[in-house]
Amino acid sequence: MSKTKSSESVKVVVRCRPLNRKEESHGPAGGIVQMDLGLGQVILRNPRAPVSEPQKTFTFDGVYDASSKQRDLYDESVRPLIDSVLEGFNGTIFAYGQTGTGKTYTMQGAWMDPEKRGSDRQYLVRASYLEIYLEEVRDLLDPNHDTARALELRESPETGVYVKDLTSCVCKSIKEIEEVMNVGNQARAVAATDMNEYSSRSHALFLITVECSQPGPDGRKHIRVGRLNLVDLAGSERQAKTGVQGERLKEAAKINLSLSALGNVISALADGRSGHVPYRDSKLTRLLQDSLGGNAKTVMVATLGPAPQHYDETLTTLRYANRAKNIQNQPRVNEDPKDALLREFQTEIARLRAQLNHRKWSSKQKKEQVEGESWERDEDEETEGEDEELEGEKDAEEYVKLQEQRLEREKEAIRDDRFMLAEEKQKLLGENQRMMGDLRKEQEATEQLTAKYKAMESKLLVGGKNIMDHTNEQQKMLEMKQQEIADQTRTEREMQQQMFVQDEETVELRETFTSLQQEVEAKTKKLKKYLKVCPAVPSSLLDLSLPPSIPPSVCLCLPHSPSILSTLIL
Repeated sequence: MSKTKSSESVKVVVRCRPLNRKEESHGPAGGIVQMDLGLGQVILRNPRAPVSEPQKTFTFDGVYDASSKQRDLYDESVRPLIDSVLEGFNGTIFAYGQTGTGKTYTMQGAWMDPEKRGSDRQYLVRASYLEIYLEEVRDLLDPNHDTARALELRESPETGVYVKDLTSCVCKSIKEIEEVMNVGNQARAVAATDMNEYSSRSHALFLITVECSQPGPDGRKHIRVGRLNLVDLAGSERQAKTGVQGERLKEAAKINLSLSALGNVISALADGRSGHVPYRDSKLTRLLQDSLGGNAKTVMVATLGPAPQHYDETLTTLRYANRAKNIQNQPRVNEDPKDALLREFQTEIARLRAQLNHRKWSSKQKKEQVEGESWERDEDEETEGEDEELEGEKDAEEYVKLQEQRLEREKEAIRDDRFMLAEEKQKLLGENQRMMGDLRKEQEATEQLTAKYKAMESKLLVGGKNIMDHTNEQQKMLEMKQQEIADQTRTEREMQQQMFVQDEETVELRETFTSLQQEVEAKTKKLKKYLKVCPAVPSSLLDLSLPPSIPPSVCLCLPHSPSILSTLIL
């Protein structure tokens, strides 16, 4: 695939878990995976090969050994992608590897740490959770997902491939996002196998959509939409090792089929010469279409098991990961999309605010009329929006209290009037009761309108305000320092990789030069041996074009036969 100015490679990192107790009990062979964290290299030893056989070495954007922490992987390889999503890019993180190598553990440990983005920005965050089980897309947030019909995949020019009728939950905090994930995890298909006690029997996609509104140079509010896809793939597995039967065997067949389709897509994109990429071969590859070769920044986390008995699976995972490095995506900012929910929220909030302001203004006028006061407003007076809102609510409450007190006084006056006819008294009391009912209905309507307005407004996060309320200055400084260290580590690794490649090229050139010299020396010996039995070389052959590596002294005593000459030289 040809690179363009806006293209960037899929970032590939590898993580290896420690040996578990079951694997340690198989014998003292030890692990077959070694990692050079500085160079970003994985060295794989074949336990069945002789000691003299060279080990296989793979180089990636980052590697994490058994002692690595979730925070290490997040700061170095994930946080830059999260920052891009907040700026309006699509981002995908997906874990690929053999069953039982820690894909789910890695994915659920990588959380989005909020960061100050400027007080003039509004954010709307939504979360969805789905799984692909037996090649059917299921909504994990649907209470009836077990019996609900499978969801359909659709495609649009603006958003690409999407799932129709997928539940979307607006979230105001990390806690709410965690709650959404926990609900989905309880519904996800898992089962025990010989390889993993809690083996994922489906591919899961947790989708976070971040919409951001910010004033542009033209004075208008512009909306950017970033989508973050957290993809936890079911593990590749061999039925003989997992010991699955019946329904589990059927699940394994579908899992391997979709992973095979994913491998074909990776191979086609990495090769760059194929005109056709088989995205439509599975639901999984269709949903990952934007993430592999499309409009997204993508990080692939390949997870490994270090046990000798899993050598073949580990080698396959490394080869897939190595190919994925060659995939080129074309990420771009998603600006002012037609389907932005944030714009709908802003329009509805503005409408509700206008209705509330009108009610509060009317209440204030009526209150002052009841009190017998004139109402004047200084248009040059500037007050904070929140203060005006509180003042308006106070005016509305006071107006209602005053009206209730007035109606109560009128009711008592009607009852105490001894000169009024009973029929007229009953009529006036009924009118009073109706006015009291209308007043209470108006109050309830205002309260409902206020509650709806506050509920919608609370769903929007404001940069520099509710995004950072929970984080103190010390915590922010610590996170900034951690990010600086992670950036420095990544830069040092890239420099070491470049130096390593240059050193290898130098060694290769030296080896080539040595072999050419050896070739010249061997052919010179042959020529000397041949000259002992051949006549002198005719002068007409001295003009023949010879490789620059053959010394001039040899040219003076070349044989007269061109066929022999070409045979010796070649």
